[in-house]
Amino acid sequence: MAKHHLAERIVKFLQEESREPRDSDELAKALGVGDEEVGDFHAACRSLMRTGRVALGAHKALILAEPPARVVGSFRGNPQGFGFVVPDVPNAHGDVFVPPKATGGALTGDTVVIRVKKRGKRQGKMLFEGSVVEIVRRGQSQFVGELRKQKSQWYVTPDGNTLHAPILIADVRAKRAKIGDQVIVEIIQYPEPGLPARGALVKVLGRRGEPGVDTLSVIAQYQLPGDFPRAVLQETRKVVAGFDAKTAGADREDFTKQTIITIDPVDARDFDDAISLTPSKDGGFELGVHIADVAHFVTLGSALDIEAKERSTSVYLPGLVIPMLPELLSNGVCSLQERQPRLTKSAIITYDKHGKVRKTQLVNSVIRSTKRLTYEQASRILDGKLGRTGRKVVALVEDMKKLAELIQRRRHRQGMLEMQMPEAELVFDDEGHAIDVVASDTSYSHKIIEMFMVEANEAVARTLHKAKVSYLRRIHEEPPNLNDGRLHKLLGVLGHRIPEQAGRRDIQKLLERVREESGAFTVNLAVLRTLARAEYSPRVHGHYALASDNYSHFTSPIRRYPDLTIHRLIDAFVQGELATVKGRKKMPDENQLIELGKHCSENDRRAESAERELKLVLTLRILDKRVGDEFEGIVTGVANVGVFVQLDHFLVDGLLRFESMVDDWWEVDSTRGSVIGERTGRRITIGDRLKVIISQVNLATRQLNLSLAGQKRRSAKSKVSGKESGRGAKEKKGRARSTGQSSSHASRAPKKKKASSRSKTRRRRR
Repeated sequence: MAKHHLAERIVKFLQEESREPRDSDELAKALGVGDEEVGDFHAACRSLMRTGRVALGAHKALILAEPPARVVGSFRGNPQGFGFVVPDVPNAHGDVFVPPKATGGALTGDTVVIRVKKRGKRQGKMLFEGSVVEIVRRGQSQFVGELRKQKSQWYVTPDGNTLHAPILIADVRAKRAKIGDQVIVEIIQYPEPGLPARGALVKVLGRRGEPGVDTLSVIAQYQLPGDFPRAVLQETRKVVAGFDAKTAGADREDFTKQTIITIDPVDARDFDDAISLTPSKDGGFELGVHIADVAHFVTLGSALDIEAKERSTSVYLPGLVIPMLPELLSNGVCSLQERQPRLTKSAIITYDKHGKVRKTQLVNSVIRSTKRLTYEQASRILDGKLGRTGRKVVALVEDMKKLAELIQRRRHRQGMLEMQMPEAELVFDDEGHAIDVVASDTSYSHKIIEMFMVEANEAVARTLHKAKVSYLRRIHEEPPNLNDGRLHKLLGVLGHRIPEQAGRRDIQKLLERVREESGAFTVNLAVLRTLARAEYSPRVHGHYALASDNYSHFTSPIRRYPDLTIHRLIDAFVQGELATVKGRKKMPDENQLIELGKHCSENDRRAESAERELKLVLTLRILDKRVGDEFEGIVTGVANVGVFVQLDHFLVDGLLRFESMVDDWWEVDSTRGSVIGERTGRRITIGDRLKVIISQVNLATRQLNLSLAGQKRRSAKSKVSGKESGRGAKEKKGRARSTGQSSSHASRAPKKKKASSRSKTRRRRR
């Protein structure tokens, strides 16, 4: 068991309010630490004490250390005025709550110093809160929003939820800006108590709501990369001009005679993975996962490499890709185009008839893709609709399905979790306006490629682990709050039970049990909210959801920098350098990999957030034209202000405020995920289906407000959730968050515009 994993188990155990302090031997026994783990256990205890997360109490008993009086961390604000600080150095007590009057003007993303103090106990557990005493570094200096004017004063209303106050602008004449323009503003003076924010106009993006302007706004808001520097483009042209496939492939394994195919979305241009498959006489298979050899073109320390490292990922926005590498590479010589000789790194994996791995070989290779298929074409082949597809390609696709099913069953036995969370794609008209949302394709052809990519990623990680070399892993921690009671209570409300001390197998059985039920989405969502987020790190830790002890990203070096680092290690492995002391000294050390992992993880989160926000904005624009229309949805959360409902068709959350539910008085029962009407006794619970009406869309704050369909309005004054100032204010507050995911049902698109294109993002393979 990894030392880090033991450390987290120790902290988790001590966090339970019912736990009595124990010395290390008693603690090891309580945790079930085996004889072979005793050394790692004591090392974990020493590490926790050294970092200040655990301390020695009376009789040398281990106790949670109180957080230091001053903590440095990242501030995360809430529209209601309060916030949380995520400590730079993790402590046993987690994030620190900051009340509304103690934020000191900090904004989301700012690095701050807070003074920490106790604020009492709840259920036997000590609670802490902080007050901001210093803003060390601002996280954002430029904001995007709509330019407005009141009397003679120009101002910008910022988009998003970072800054909630208007920014005053002194002069807009130099940029020839007009009321209603979408603009970028640079902060000159951040808001303080009694003083407004002031800024200077930097750029006019266009008229708010025009096609493409929302995309430019999100790019600016998230500070996404722009054009490639001239030096990078010049180097790219030189690399491409000097490439000769015959010369470069001379000393590689030659797979150009094999039947090899790519399967990608219909609008994909960069093909970075291809598949070959050979059945064996004993019922097994030899799988070849061939990945574009980007490392051959992007050498360590080059201008291309430095830029790729800085970007660290391609960003997939609706209708636009911001690539990690220039298109001459990503869509050119690195792309595994049909009938073109291409350099690859190949993972050749041999399976027995049960789908169990017998042997893995990593080689530098050259291939020639026989056929480029889309997911839709592969699905038609599996359905027997062959068209003009060649016999060898048809046989390959059918064999791929057989092996994928074997792998899926084997991985399921190992404990892999398979979530059912549908995704959505935006539909655009000829002018570039988003006009509808459709459910993403979920045919088995996607699962085939997913299984093969997971297998290749794991095979490479397993090989590097056996070589005892540090590398950038893709790790997924065990859920830290799996058994804190919240998931159990919610599942109880939904009619499901899991053991008090549930493990991955229990979650897997739960997901299997509800797979065909109507409430499957709500259960999957509850589990998803419990899971930790995957990240890049050299720590020897597995991937929880995939039930994998060693996992890395190897299959997409065109769009992910961590994959490129793995490809360079494969070069060293193939050339025998990892077996020599001199060769190992050339490899990145642990500290370098930790910093690189943080950088890549942050950019990965930024890219996902930008994509999610732009999808939300474009979807809200569609719904802005549907105010007054009725839709069906599912309750995904309750809060002290109302109920969150996710619309079936649009896969977006809206807030059904208590103040709009005027036919009753409502109280929150957050322990059961419900709200109860005092007059009618009606209970609305997470997982319930409701008919709602779009009442208001606020694009600036990304909010969708709903009202309950079919309700009778009272003439008497309505009151909110237990009168809010009385009994309702004393209720334990519920918490909810927007996820942008739901079950999907067909709905008609608006008839004003003809749908001509569909925004598709490259499926993010694990």
